Amino acid sequence: MKVQTRIQQLVNQALAPSHLELVNESHMHSVPPNSETHFKLTVVSNAFAGQRQVQRHQQVYGVLKEVMQNPVHALALHTFTPDEWSVAIGVPASPLCMGGQKAG
Repeated sequence: MKVQTRIQQLVNQALAPSHLELVNESHMHSVPPNSETHFKLTVVSNAFAGQRQVQRHQQVYGVLKEVMQNPVHALALHTFTPDEWSVAIGVPASPLCMGGQKAG
């Protein structure tokens, strides 16, 4: 099973999000083609109500512990309640890779 598919399954099962967006950003890094190592995850869920950002991130990392050990190297998290998402302007662009020079 693809890592991206597994992440989506785990988050859907645990957090019942009203919005989930998962972007594989591995191509922006110094990794082999078709890698699944770097992701940006946006999750909108009532499960985050009353939680600070650090608590939300801990909750997501707990849900994804099996893939965070291997093969996922980096995960950018953007977590919102439905009310927060309704007024959000979007999520920031991911920074450029600083871990090496990407040829191309």
